[in-house]
Order: sequence, then C-alpha cells, then structure tokens
Amino acid sequence: MVRGQHINNPSCHRASHFLIGSQLGTLERHVVTQQNQASCGGPAVHLEYRWWGPSGLHVERTGETTENLTLTLKEDDFRLFAPVSRNLAMSTSSLQSFLDKPRVFVLSDISNEPDDAESLVRFLLYSNQFDTEGIVAVTSTWMKTKVCPQDMHKIIDGYAGVVDNLNNHTHPDHPYPTAETLRSLVKSGPPVYGFEGVGTDRPLTDGHQLLLDRIEASSDRPLWVLVWGGTNVLAQVLLTIKEKYPANKAASLRAKLRVYTISDQDDTSAWIRAEFPDIFYISSVHAWNQYGLAAWTGIAGDRYYGFDQGGPDFSKMTKSWIKKNIQVGPLGSTYPDYIFIPEGDTPTFLYLIQNGLGVREHPEYGSWGGRYALTDLSGRGLSGRHYSDTTDAVVGADGKTYTSNQATIWRWRDTFQNDFASRIQWSLHPDFKAANHHPVLCVNDSWGHEALELEIEAGEDIVFDASSSYDPDGDSLSFKWWQYKEPTATQWLVRFEVSNLEIENLDPDARRVKVCIPPPEQCCFDRFTTGSPVARGQLLHLVLEVTDNGTPALTSYKRIIIQTMNKDLRGAAEAGSAPDNIAEVMKAFGADDWNAD
Repeated sequence: MVRGQHINNPSCHRASHFLIGSQLGTLERHVVTQQNQASCGGPAVHLEYRWWGPSGLHVERTGETTENLTLTLKEDDFRLFAPVSRNLAMSTSSLQSFLDKPRVFVLSDISNEPDDAESLVRFLLYSNQFDTEGIVAVTSTWMKTKVCPQDMHKIIDGYAGVVDNLNNHTHPDHPYPTAETLRSLVKSGPPVYGFEGVGTDRPLTDGHQLLLDRIEASSDRPLWVLVWGGTNVLAQVLLTIKEKYPANKAASLRAKLRVYTISDQDDTSAWIRAEFPDIFYISSVHAWNQYGLAAWTGIAGDRYYGFDQGGPDFSKMTKSWIKKNIQVGPLGSTYPDYIFIPEGDTPTFLYLIQNGLGVREHPEYGSWGGRYALTDLSGRGLSGRHYSDTTDAVVGADGKTYTSNQATIWRWRDTFQNDFASRIQWSLHPDFKAANHHPVLCVNDSWGHEALELEIEAGEDIVFDASSSYDPDGDSLSFKWWQYKEPTATQWLVRFEVSNLEIENLDPDARRVKVCIPPPEQCCFDRFTTGSPVARGQLLHLVLEVTDNGTPALTSYKRIIIQTMNKDLRGAAEAGSAPDNIAEVMKAFGADDWNAD
C-alpha cells in the first residue's frame, strides 16, 4: 500500500455500487498528485480507489478495516471490483441482515372465512424474519365447534414448493424455515367456544401444551402471541400457569408475553385483560363485533366498513390486482378469494416486520401494523399494559387529510402491498436477478433496521448522512425525510403539542439533510402542568423512507428518535404562569381558537 505524502485538489468521482467478493459497497476514484522525490520533486499523478462497504472501508485481500485507509491499486487489482447491475449475478450477502428475530406463536380460527388463510400465505413469505414457535388452530365466535389444522397444512404444502426459491432472495444468515419444521408446529386447540374450554378440570390439547412449553422455555426473549381468532387457548394456559406456580414465578412467565389480538373474538379476551393486567396486550376495544371501529380494519376494510372514503387507495386490494400479483405459483395459488375484507389478521405480524419503521416494544411509535398506546398511564389501580387504538392524520389519495385509527395502517398500504407482491416474485424465481430486493440503509454510520437514538440539545442543528445507503440490484433510490409527529403527542391536537423539525436538503437527491431541533421553549417544558422547563424534553421522530425504482418498487426505513435536551433549563416560565386547566394551556399558546371560523 502506498500513501501520497500530500494531496492537492483531489477529484472524487463516486461510481454506483461495486462488489468485492460478496460484499457490496461504493467505489471512489481519486486523481491524486503526489510529490515525486525520485524525479527532482516534480509532481506525479496516480489513481487511488476507496471502497466503502457496510462496515467501513475495506481491503478485500487482507481483510484489514480502518476508517482512514487509502488504497492505491495497480491496474491488475481493478479486477477485484465488479460493477453492480441487473445484468450480473448478485450475492444474497449484499441484502439487509438483522440482529435478531422475534419469537412468534400464532392462534388462528382458519377456515371460518378466507382471511386467515390469506394471512397465513403472507406470513410464510416473511417467516425468515421470525422464530415461529407454534401455529395452532382455534375456535372463535364465528366458528365455535371445530378447528381446522388441515387447512394450515395445505398452505404449508404450497410453501414447500417455493422455499428453495425464497432462500435465493434472502440473506444467508436468515434462511426460511423448512416446510417440515413448519408442519411440526401445527397443533390444535379444543373444538369448543371460549370459556367452555377453560378451567382447572379441562385437559390440555397439544396446542395448549405447545404454548405452555414455549412460555416456560428458558429463553428470556419475549414471545409474541398473535391471535387471529379466539383467545381460549391462551386463557387456559394462563390459568394453568397461575395454578402451577407461585405468584412471583407466574408473573415472571407472563412478563415474557407480548399479545396482539384482532379485537375480541370470544368471551375469554376481556377476562384475560382483567385477570392479568400485567400482560403486554395490543387490542382494539369496541362494542361486540363492531369491527368497523377497529384500527386493524385499515388493512383493507374501507370499502366494506365505509370509513375514510376517498382517503385509502384500494387499487392494490382489488380482487383483480390480487389475482394478477398474489394468486400465482405454488404458494400464491393457495391464497383464496376474499369474502368480507382480505387479511384482517395480517396487522398482527406486519407490526413485527423488520423494515426499519417499527420498534417492537413501543406500539405507540407506529408501524405497518398500526399505532397503539396504553389505555392507562397512571401506574395505579390495575396498572395495566393494554394498548389500544390511536390516530394518525394522513393525506389521502384525494388530497384531503383523514384522522382515524384505521389511517395508522392504510397509510402504508401501497408499500406493504408492493412488498407482498415482490415476495411472491421471489417464490417464483430461483434467479436473484429476476426479482427486486430492498434498499439497504445507513444513516451516520448506523446500519441495519434498528432505530438510531440520539440526545440533542434543543435549538441545535444536526446533519444526517444516508449517502452510504445502496440498492442490492443497482436500482436508483429516492430519499424522503419526514417528521412522524403523532408518536410524540400525548393527546388529540398534535399540531398544538408537537414542535416542528426543520429539514433542509443538502444535496439534490436528499441523501444528506440538516435538521434543526426546536428551541427549548417549544420542546423542553412541562406544557400541561407547571409550565416550567425540563432537562429532557420531547421525543421527536424523524423517518427516512428510501424507495427504489424496481418492479414492484420496494421501500426501507430508518427511524431516528431524537431525545431533546435542555441541560441549562432554558426557556423558564414566568412566575405564576403554571396553568390550572387545559383551557389556560390552550389560551397561553394561542390554540384556544383552533377551530374558529
């Protein structure tokens, strides 16, 4: 390796993306003038190439990695670099990896109507992102006297015909499970409705026993129980744990649980929340069977239930679109036509998709699976961990703004339907080049889907740089940075409470932006009680959304969570300015006439 003694006016021409071995990166070509001592001090010109990969600047031949390394490559070394394009075979090692997989256990009343089967097809296309630990057939208010595990096996049979293809489109560290593994996880709950299957005198089915075993397992990782039907299997297992263990041990086992149910579909759900309020439990709550009031219907229910008319774009939920883009191939052909709405159960696992948007332990942050918040923040009384519906304000297809709980899901519809269609293409094609793959994002040297969490002083500026992000297919990328305000708000009037992040593009394609943090008098004070400044203010959410120009277009996200800081307690309130009630707060900030003519 040769380093120039000094560099004068280097010109850098960044190529698209290149591979060294199986690693994708960015190659920079530098024209360097160097003092040449062997020729009486005259200048010499040579080229330097710097290859930036996902974990920094690399030397492929030696494995050396350093932040400031400069490579001087001879002409014959250039063969190490191969330009990335759709005309060349790509490596799955260039795809996004992730740190861990959530443990997942599904309870489904499959065959009461087609939507559970539809959701299972989509679930299997994402199963490389999960550690699936059980798929149990259960009853519900819509199918009270039988369970249908055989219909789960039919869909897994279709999956068996495509799993090899799917593994050609995912990172080698995260392969899809075998069909045999999935078949071994299919079990049954009791063929009875609700509390008829719950009691200390009730025998455990193989579905009960599998769920109990998974909860009792030594793993400290949370177990996500995704409920697409009734909850009596979960209720019976919780009762068994209560009877079997001392109170503190039973509580520690319940602490592992993360439950996401599609409303209440039998008479045990409300009992679980009342009897075990310490369980992390996501569920829309409304009058019995009034599903049009539930957030999860944002998946595809706008035509059937009549909400937010003109807002959601239904084009990628029509039967004709599904027939063309989903119901193809060995797995896609097992996707039945819908009757009411398609895939009502799908939000339970869209919530867990590792795309950079959601944060699993924070339902209030929002994700493809919707946005939910605690129904009780006091920490007193029941001290429950029940998360229910919140709202987002979203500009719809007609250009109007819609504020609803369903909007927390339908706002992402175009993106998650493209994602679904792309995975169906993966299932059809063994060739990596024949399908599209997700952009891989990096912001300020932070790779991966995990949120970037920062503490920044109020009033300061910060630059975010996503220029190392790349597309594994060589597609062009569009960058969109936006503030997700609703996760910051504590009440309905988001625009009154949440201060603005000012976002300025620093280059034409918005790979780099400057973000101005609001001053402390906007984001670092106790707005609703004392009016006094606080050292730790609002959590502000910045989302980077990157979409490629492949077919169908795919999107990846990077969430940046900014903890606003005010170490000197600036922006102190005037003496006696503490508000006594919400009306005074509204008047103090000029928001009391927000709905004036």
